[in-house]
Amino acid sequence: MARSKITPEQVRHVALLARLSLASDEEDRIRANMDEILEYIDKLNELSTDDIEPTAQVGDPGTPTRTDAVTNHPEADAMLANAPARERGYFKVPKIID
Repeated sequence: MARSKITPEQVRHVALLARLSLASDEEDRIRANMDEILEYIDKLNELSTDDIEPTAQVGDPGTPTRTDAVTNHPEADAMLANAPARERGYFKVPKIID
């Protein structure tokens, strides 16, 4: 069997960062999974990408943004018209903290 690239200490460190409590058999299974991932990355690193242009973005650039501007200027009286209680131009709510 090939030498593992991931040490048990590294698995425990990652588990600690992720706030996971792992049993020893789970540590072994995760260590094996991480080794498989690194082996696959090594295979990808063997590919020649000399003729491939660097790509900054793969998919759509996303939703275009607009400037954040207020388009409606509601009047305070109109907003408070249906309020069950109001005081000095504000909503009046029950006191919850003494």
